[in-house]
Amino acid sequence: MRFAKVVFLIAGIYGVLVLAPQYFLEAKTGHDYPPPVTHPEYYYGFIGAGVAWQVLFLVLSTDPVRYRLMMIPSMLEKISFVVPALLLYTQQRIPAVILGASLIDLLLGVLFLIAFIKTGGERNSS
Repeated sequence: MRFAKVVFLIAGIYGVLVLAPQYFLEAKTGHDYPPPVTHPEYYYGFIGAGVAWQVLFLVLSTDPVRYRLMMIPSMLEKISFVVPALLLYTQQRIPAVILGASLIDLLLGVLFLIAFIKTGGERNSS
């Protein structure tokens, strides 16, 4: 259980640190990755949804065995960025830095899978 606690705690903290500052970076994002944001509701909605997932990871870290089933959508959340990023990169539609960011999610998704497997045995022994 300790592995799962640490993985989800790190994922949640990392995610908040990466996503929350983006609330203040709309103009910079539009400048660095043109075109400028034309639908701010999507931009801020994405950030809000992302931050909500990070809160879920933090909650999950408090009792991974109890919240084990929430690891399944957590893995889907990670893969939902990785797969499109890989496809878009192969089509030369996103820069390498975005692909690199998605690989962090790939690593976290794999760690989530390991945590899911490890907590399965602990549930049966409780």
